[in-house]
Amino acid sequence: MKPTNCRLLLLSLFIGLAGLIVSCKDPNPVVNPTPTTVTISSIDPTSAPVGSTIAITGTNFSSDPASNTITIGGVPATIVSASSTRLVVTVPTSATTGPVSVSAGGQTAQSQTSLTVTLPSVKPVVTLQGTIFSSRTLSRDTVYLLRGIVYVPQTYTLTIPAGTVIRGASADADPSGANMPGALVIERGGFINARGTASQPIVFTSAKTAGQRATGDWGGVVLIGRSPVNRVGTTANPRGIRGTVETYGEPASNSGAMQYVRIEYAGAPMAGNTAVRLAGLSFIGVGTGTTIDHIQVSNSGGDAYSWFGGTVNAKNLMAFRTTDDDWTVDWGYTGNVQFAAALRDPSVFDASGSNGLEVENYETADTDVSLVTPINGQAQNVPVFANISSFAYNTTPTTGNARAGLFVRRNSAISVYNSLFYGYPEGVHIESTTGPSSLTSGTVDLRGVVLANTLSPVVGGGAVTSDQVSQYVQTVGRNNQIVPSNNLAALLLNGSNFTLTSPAFLPQSGSPLLSDAVSGNRLNSFFTVVTYRGAFGTDNWATNWTNYNPQAVDYDR
Repeated sequence: MKPTNCRLLLLSLFIGLAGLIVSCKDPNPVVNPTPTTVTISSIDPTSAPVGSTIAITGTNFSSDPASNTITIGGVPATIVSASSTRLVVTVPTSATTGPVSVSAGGQTAQSQTSLTVTLPSVKPVVTLQGTIFSSRTLSRDTVYLLRGIVYVPQTYTLTIPAGTVIRGASADADPSGANMPGALVIERGGFINARGTASQPIVFTSAKTAGQRATGDWGGVVLIGRSPVNRVGTTANPRGIRGTVETYGEPASNSGAMQYVRIEYAGAPMAGNTAVRLAGLSFIGVGTGTTIDHIQVSNSGGDAYSWFGGTVNAKNLMAFRTTDDDWTVDWGYTGNVQFAAALRDPSVFDASGSNGLEVENYETADTDVSLVTPINGQAQNVPVFANISSFAYNTTPTTGNARAGLFVRRNSAISVYNSLFYGYPEGVHIESTTGPSSLTSGTVDLRGVVLANTLSPVVGGGAVTSDQVSQYVQTVGRNNQIVPSNNLAALLLNGSNFTLTSPAFLPQSGSPLLSDAVSGNRLNSFFTVVTYRGAFGTDNWATNWTNYNPQAVDYDR
């Protein structure tokens, strides 16, 4: 074959082979996609305090918040909202200055600039001292320091916005030299307008920093009104508060309002006298025109709440880790209280003997001549307490500084309905010099009361025997109940009921406390009709605004 023909044959074979190869290719070849790239174009702002939010803009974020991972200076951040081009996140508390990183869909991007992380701004501190001779509105953006006893006198109003913090100084900071701890006193005819909210409660607390606070760091809060007390008018106000009780007879008087308020670490000795301490919140002749609800007193060095006469009503009161009594009644108090809970630290009690609810009063045999004759027609306390829960020991109670869940003394009169007293050495203790007349006459009215985990469920004193108290408490038709220590599980209390750092009080489903409430003889229109016994049913009125670890809170920011 000629060379030319050979070359033509080879060329034809090559072209045919190429065509065959082309014809064997997949008509729909797979094309590898371009990788999705996460990018960060900006962060806004570029400087922010911890706890605030920043916006991150870029591309290819996930619109599902959980599918993004964001870190700030290497610390994971919480995502507030997410779209494919914008993420809003909260600057975490432990974050430090550094770049922002976003991971989504297997891709990670890091900002070209760092976020400067700052601490929240420190609030300015303004001192309050002496007598405030003007109406005044405080600011939630300022921390206020009480030095000595601060008085708001007649005609003036102190307005405290939601979220405001007021701190009480110790007695050595008293500018008057009287050695009085910081305290706030709304005098007769003065007004307080302290309306916090569940999300922004008003806080009265110690002047010390987080981690350094203790019971009895400062005094407390006192309201004085024109409602009657059963003392002569020249009787000095209690606990070292200036002035006398006088003889006003205005049961409907108005001292203002306190709602969603926390009072922490009060109860310091007054003028160095360790036997004289304010309660966290004290009422002296306060009238029914005053609004009191959603108050928590915690870590008080004295009582949590004290009523000296008057008629003021109150609901939703929490007492936590009180040193002395949780609620004390004296000087002819005749008001109403509903929904009150107390949880004690079993290692903290007062040497005088700590009670859940203590009722003291007028007594004809008292050596104080001012008590012989009723004043303003009032010789006895006649308050009504309903839906109370008072918790002391969760284990077997021990005798000593703890005393009674309900201690009624000095011929007092009181009605207690649908309430639970748990873990005290004594359940109900009733003393009187005149014998059991208060029981037989009905001036003491106990119905729907549960006494649980007590060493002595009922105790008498003076001219009243324990057998007489027992017969009264267990009278058929009163629906009172004694629950022995070996049957406590039947109450189905909340599993976290006694947890001091984060207690939860709602009884478990099926608890006998959720039913069988009685209709007490002295319940009136003030009281909410409920079917349960104790402070809580299925609605937790203590949610959000209470705090069981105030030691850890930084109130300066």
